[in-house]
Amino acid sequence: MTEAWVKITSQQLDIKQWQVLNTWKLLSEGATIPFIARYRKENTGELDEVVIQSLKTHLEYYNTLEARKKFIRNALEQQNVMTDDLSNAIDSCMDMERLEDIYLPYKPKRRTKAAIAREKGLEPLAKLIFEQNEKNIERCISNYVNEKVPDRESAIEGARQIMIEYISDNAIARQTIRQLFEKYAEIKSSVIKTKKADAEKYKMYFDYKEKLSHCPSHRILAMRRGENEGFLRVNIDIDDEYALRQLKKIFIKNNSTMSNLVIEALTESYEKHILPSIENEYAVKSKQKADIEAIQVFSQNLQQLLLAPPIGEKRILAIDPGFRTGCKVVCLDELGNLLHNETIYPHPPVKEVKPAEKKIISLVSAYKIDYIAIGDGTASRETELFIRNIAFPKDIKVYIVSEAGASIYSASEIARKEFPQYDITVRGAVSIGRRLQDPLAELVKIEPKSIGVGQYQHDVDQKLLKEALNDTVMLCVNKVGVKLNTASEYLLKYVSGIGDKMAQSIVEYRIKHGRFASLKELYQVPHVGDKIFQWSAGFLRVDNSNNPLENTGIHPEHYDIVNAMVKDIHSNVKELLGNKELIQQIKPETYIHDDIGLPTIIDILKELENPGYDVRFSVKVLQFDSNVKTFDDLKEGMMLNGIVTNITNFGIFVNIGIKENGLVHISNITHAFIKNPTEAVHLHQHVKVKVLSLDINTHRIQLSMKDV
Repeated sequence: MTEAWVKITSQQLDIKQWQVLNTWKLLSEGATIPFIARYRKENTGELDEVVIQSLKTHLEYYNTLEARKKFIRNALEQQNVMTDDLSNAIDSCMDMERLEDIYLPYKPKRRTKAAIAREKGLEPLAKLIFEQNEKNIERCISNYVNEKVPDRESAIEGARQIMIEYISDNAIARQTIRQLFEKYAEIKSSVIKTKKADAEKYKMYFDYKEKLSHCPSHRILAMRRGENEGFLRVNIDIDDEYALRQLKKIFIKNNSTMSNLVIEALTESYEKHILPSIENEYAVKSKQKADIEAIQVFSQNLQQLLLAPPIGEKRILAIDPGFRTGCKVVCLDELGNLLHNETIYPHPPVKEVKPAEKKIISLVSAYKIDYIAIGDGTASRETELFIRNIAFPKDIKVYIVSEAGASIYSASEIARKEFPQYDITVRGAVSIGRRLQDPLAELVKIEPKSIGVGQYQHDVDQKLLKEALNDTVMLCVNKVGVKLNTASEYLLKYVSGIGDKMAQSIVEYRIKHGRFASLKELYQVPHVGDKIFQWSAGFLRVDNSNNPLENTGIHPEHYDIVNAMVKDIHSNVKELLGNKELIQQIKPETYIHDDIGLPTIIDILKELENPGYDVRFSVKVLQFDSNVKTFDDLKEGMMLNGIVTNITNFGIFVNIGIKENGLVHISNITHAFIKNPTEAVHLHQHVKVKVLSLDINTHRIQLSMKDV
């Protein structure tokens, strides 16, 4: 790792150089981001997961850059063109684009017009013209007319092609145009006239332009989608005349016949080679930037969804509502096991209200149900109203649960493996109920991008999206912690250091040998060694262990510190857990030594004070307006309760209790200026909104959170 690279990274992320080096060392050793953030705070200076992820990205870029440098060095040495200047330029290069500019003149090319001209011996003439010092051009040209070059025009054309290549491959010329794109480029879109009638949803972009550096990600992605669908033509432009003037400053030395020839070559080089290349480069860069921003929004939303509050180990009656096909009802025990399933028909066209009501009362009693979960899809409001009108003999809480991705799960191999004897409707209802018990444990079974809490998820780089969302799931799983004896393999695989195969091995071991008696028993699972134990143990919980610390977030490598604490205050671990008075007797600074600093000691004390603490907030019930069941019941000016269901860069979508979600544009979220909706709201937040406008044709609903 070069000193310059460490310095640049520390400046860009606004952290110390030692933090960069220490964190990169841990990452290079294979340590996971959750482990580093939670249990190596002294090494990193308490960097959080976001900064560590950025450091990981910088490290990956550095490794890719170094590998490319090595390849280019070998290529130049094989061509016998390596010089000290070239070597120094490669060494000092910190940017992939500039590195490619350095290599471009030496990069193997197909047989171009310039290559053919060189074969005819015209390179000396090209150099002579390019230097613009010779006054008698005709005499120079005549020296190169021969059997291969039949006349003056052929000689000039060959030299011109070589000069075009000189300019096109010139790193300074390319960097000059690149800087102009960085400062002044505009992204423009126009409708393809023959497709105008079918492109109504892209109407905003029929004749649109905006400075590229100011264009938000959702607009770039919208234009590119329109382009991919064949409705729009999109390009990125700069002022060509200004660009050519800047290039002339580099290459044109005087006002002569030779300089005029160079200007001709320069103009063609710019128009046919440099401009298309840099425009394509910025099209890719702007798309990548837009992808990253959209993926960040998706990741933030996914994190909030995964960390939604759990009901916990309660008995659930879950309903997947429907009209014609009826409502699929399932009963689940405290661990989410299916106890019973059947279908009721309380809605038209069958409308067997009384039998359905009688059946629900019977199931609630027979299976000792605590909560009812209703999917938020078709017939959700009608089913909620039906359930709330039932006079239960005890207090039953009713929740509306997001069905996002439930159909994906129902048809998945995971669902078939869990419920081979049941159809997709039963599996879907089970998923709805389990989401209320523990959203995190259930949602990890669904491919993250299918959960539907992002924007343009099908338009962004799918590899980047998958990596980012998997990282988000891992972050959430490890933040909450996982019960080793009850977690599914789909949850275990996201635990720091474990992964797919190890998760499967843990479940197979559990089936064969029964519950884990302690964390140390993990070593009995095939292929679990010291490193895997170190990276995973702090995030696993064993609730039946003889050591109560194994049901906390305190890492086993720190148990000795706790034992020293209880010895010093003449107590024991069981008595210490949750006992604030005893914990206050502990002096944190007493236990600081070379490897363990105050941050770790404070974390240990927090865990001791709140054993089993769940970072997820508590569940709240929201009552929608009972008078609003369909779009037709809405009126402008209405004040309604709602739940935030999706967050994008341009605004938030709110469920107001009907089929259609309303949009609160970013400008209508708060009176204060915000760059991103996440500054003011979070997913699943209960909000009060005002109906601003209604589009009867499209059923679009514009809402506001201001002045409500």
